[in-house]
Amino acid sequence: MKIYTRTGDEGQTSLFGGARVAKNDARIEAYGTIDELNAHVGVARSSLIPGETDAVLHQVQLDLFEVGAHLASPGTSRFPGVEPERITELENAIDAMEQELAPLRNFILPAGSAPAAQLHVARTVCRRAERLVVALQDDSPATLSTIAYLNRLSDFLFVAARFANRRAGVDDVPWKR
Repeated sequence: MKIYTRTGDEGQTSLFGGARVAKNDARIEAYGTIDELNAHVGVARSSLIPGETDAVLHQVQLDLFEVGAHLASPGTSRFPGVEPERITELENAIDAMEQELAPLRNFILPAGSAPAAQLHVARTVCRRAERLVVALQDDSPATLSTIAYLNRLSDFLFVAARFANRRAGVDDVPWKR
């Protein structure tokens, strides 16, 4: 099977189910950004010390494929999106990491160790993905769950960045005016 199909050479692509849309369609922008986020999570994983955070990030990558499949199949239940329980699992992971972190007293710069900086990049892409999914104005339960998941995922990525700094022995960089 060849990787190229030539079916997109004129600026159109297919959703699951065969509907053709422009490559700059809002839905394509949303799941394309999910794909970008997944790649950033992969880069972050490649630089982290293996451990519990890596296992959570591996599951996040699987979740993001579910999100992308859901967004690429509007009006169907073929891909129901991320299970709501995954939100609780992210919250539990956040709580576990925060037990080792000093409470925040001010804003921090997206900096520090290389893994932390990459997790911050993933966080910002996650926030963009969330905005793009919200812009779809799709109030299906799966999409609403996706929005909540992305919101919590960005929180997780922020705390994971701080946690990566802590594990690397690097202080967070506070914003000073």
